[in-house]
Amino acid sequence: MSQNNSNDKAAMLAKIEGINKVDGFDPTPFAVDYTDLETGEVRKRLPVMIQMAWFRMKYPEGRIAITVSPGKDCFVATAKVYPSYKDGAECYLAEATASRGYLADKPSVSPREWAQTAAVGIALRNAGFGLQFAMAGDEFEDTATDELNGNSTQAGGSTPPKNPAVTPEPETEEEYTVEPTAPPQRELTFEEKVEQAMRVPCPITKYGGKTLGDVLQMDPKAIQWCATKFTGGEEIRNAAKLICEYAQQKASA
Repeated sequence: MSQNNSNDKAAMLAKIEGINKVDGFDPTPFAVDYTDLETGEVRKRLPVMIQMAWFRMKYPEGRIAITVSPGKDCFVATAKVYPSYKDGAECYLAEATASRGYLADKPSVSPREWAQTAAVGIALRNAGFGLQFAMAGDEFEDTATDELNGNSTQAGGSTPPKNPAVTPEPETEEEYTVEPTAPPQRELTFEEKVEQAMRVPCPITKYGGKTLGDVLQMDPKAIQWCATKFTGGEEIRNAAKLICEYAQQKASA
């Protein structure tokens, strides 16, 4: 290869490294080596947790949605990466599917969680989080690194190892969210918590249709009963306790 071609390739790789750039963050120190069992080639990969941290820095409001369903002797997971929790179901940056089966030599490894982790890692890579660490070879091999122990094992889309002694229990497809679906909310003040408690419906039959706040003005003892003797739900009892605490503070002020 000529020097010019080498320089051109280095320049193009530098551009790839700039994908999803976050000021002050360089994923390179977190890259780890793994050996491809088929080719013996040592490659670099980025752990999924680092990919997720990078994604969170790039898209603070982003989310990763995962669906998991049972397959033949395996679990199949599909991950979709969204730049915002507000985005519609089809407005994703990238997606990926991975399957994982039970392994006799790893009885403690959940194939379901393993499939989820693999799908998330591939989807994030497809979205540009770690592309520079999978450049050698041009094509992705049928074997990929084990997300749990760093050893090479079967990747998404291939047939997982079969363990006839273990059969996946039937499941319906479920939806999971890896990241919070909304920005963190500030903690409510005591007064705001009391205001919410006041709006909780009163469970006492004679006060049907009224809130705890309404009943407080009519029958304070009923609120005390809800706080100490009501067993129909923690939400109502906790709300009544908060109102009693508020009433005591107000009385002693």
